[in-house]
Amino acid sequence: MFETLKNAWKVKDIRNKILFTLFIVIIYRLGGYIPVPFLIPEQIAAMIENSSGILSTLNMMSGGTFSKATLLCLSISPYINAQIIIQLLTFAIPALERLAKEGETGRAKLDKITKYTTLGISLFQSWAYYLTLKNAGALQFTSGAAKALSEVVIIACFTAGGMLVIWLGSLIDKNGIGNGISMLLFGGIIANLPASFGATFRTLAETGQIGYIILIPIIVVIFILMIAFIIFMDNAERRIPIQYAKRVVGRKMYGGQSTYLPIKIAMAGVLPIIFAMSFMSIPQTIEMFTGEPAPGTFWYGFMQAFSYTHPVYATLYFILIILFSYFYVSMQYNPVEIANNLRQNNGAVPGIRPGKPTSDYITRILSKLVLMGALFLGVVAIFPIIFAQITGVGSIALGGTSILIVVSVALETVRQLESQLMLRHHKGFLE
Repeated sequence: MFETLKNAWKVKDIRNKILFTLFIVIIYRLGGYIPVPFLIPEQIAAMIENSSGILSTLNMMSGGTFSKATLLCLSISPYINAQIIIQLLTFAIPALERLAKEGETGRAKLDKITKYTTLGISLFQSWAYYLTLKNAGALQFTSGAAKALSEVVIIACFTAGGMLVIWLGSLIDKNGIGNGISMLLFGGIIANLPASFGATFRTLAETGQIGYIILIPIIVVIFILMIAFIIFMDNAERRIPIQYAKRVVGRKMYGGQSTYLPIKIAMAGVLPIIFAMSFMSIPQTIEMFTGEPAPGTFWYGFMQAFSYTHPVYATLYFILIILFSYFYVSMQYNPVEIANNLRQNNGAVPGIRPGKPTSDYITRILSKLVLMGALFLGVVAIFPIIFAQITGVGSIALGGTSILIVVSVALETVRQLESQLMLRHHKGFLE
């Protein structure tokens, strides 16, 4: 990894892309410190500190800026939710399904629709966040014309910040390295991880109890092992052998070589976790509008079940990760199309007839690999939740998801650097 970064830095074109990406990430982080007017920061910090559910999720994904209610506090959350909605509607609406199959032109139209959907979700989340801040007493003006003006300004700032994040991500896609939205999410989490772990260790140390102090090195070892496990599973793949038949064209013979079709175990990446987090935050989103239910009522218990340390939350979270893993793979991989491409290129899996038998064979392998990958994601996501419930240290409940996102984005970025290095060091015909 470090050797790849060293070699990439020596190539001027790649170095400029790296510097441009870092520049955009710095702008994104600076935007997270621009305050939105008419708010009381102390009340907001107290509200986030005593909250769970969607507020903790948004704060983690925004790199801690959500707790400050700054310009870019919504971060990538509106865009992620818009992507989920459009991908689900692609299966339900034939017009969107046709666009998805039209290649680059269709994807560009879908991307435009996703951005308009992001605008609508940004407005909705901005309004919901405004109501939450109002209920928490974080507004400077609560009556009169000043209240109406402050409401418009606050919602407009939040919405504009959400769309600005999408624009910054698109700049990285065009002129930088890696996926733009993923890089911004990566930068936000990396910036907030030291503070999160520092707060956890400080809380453990301040208890003064030997049992809690011993947890500090245990937590460090667990997260180091988790990083190693994530890297191992991210690189793991199943290789299906492919044999190409020989064919004669003129006086030359082509084909006859053996290769393989690589299928990654964790092919869905972190998207199932992000999708599952978005769905699990729906009850907390509703609570933003209705306020916290009275203790002892059914709805109070229902909302408590969706807090991060509750067993019901962990169970549903795990099940949704598995379901979204299968959903994502079904969208990205078509065994019938793969089998047809192999047959058209005179390729076949040894011992498997071309056509439907090949597609059925690939489908069986995909089902097993998706299950393994989904279980891997689920274990990484809920293990810190279970550990937090056992130890009582609730501040590490989001640690597994954060580390998974950071490691996955870092590995994917390194792969892109390696592919660009190979392109630029490819030997020409005259060498």
